[in-house]
Amino acid sequence: MELINLIKQNRSYRRFDQSFEIPKQNLIQLINLARLSASARNQQSLKYFISNTPEFNSKIFLCLGWAGYLTDWNGPKEGEHPSAYIVILNDTTIAKNHFCDEGIAAQSILLGAVEQKLGGCIIASVNKEKLGVFLNLPDNLEILLVLALGKPVEKVIVEPMFTNDYQYWRDNNEVHHVPKRDVDELIVNFFDY
Repeated sequence: MELINLIKQNRSYRRFDQSFEIPKQNLIQLINLARLSASARNQQSLKYFISNTPEFNSKIFLCLGWAGYLTDWNGPKEGEHPSAYIVILNDTTIAKNHFCDEGIAAQSILLGAVEQKLGGCIIASVNKEKLGVFLNLPDNLEILLVLALGKPVEKVIVEPMFTNDYQYWRDNNEVHHVPKRDVDELIVNFFDY
């Protein structure tokens, strides 16, 4: 699949077919994509906790916040929870400053998920203390992000942003709308050439 199509299909999905199982090997393949990606100073301080079992998934789910702009929605209902999670961690014995590595890793993982016909969501709204206790993490592993993964059951539409209203929203049919700025608005050029 062409990169542009992977990127277009890589939306923030928040509702999944919870019964769809993602094998551990598929999650390891996704982490390998992150491993092969760029790393600031090549320090490679990121580590990953993977979960694909209902027991672990249900506990991780309770530590997450879902879709801040959808104030009347408490997250996916039972049956629409993610099938797997990847918790991105920083090993502080390797580096205190992870720079932007977690963003690079998350994007690589999610593009790989799309290639596997999956979808996902980067979640930064995490009760890190509660999740750290549940995962029994040692002090040197700092939680950075959680990636929710599964087979999406929702439709996400990217549409033009006509005003400066960048908030995503859902219509009456539960279709998720994501306004995007036009590319011409993003390019800054102070030289006329």
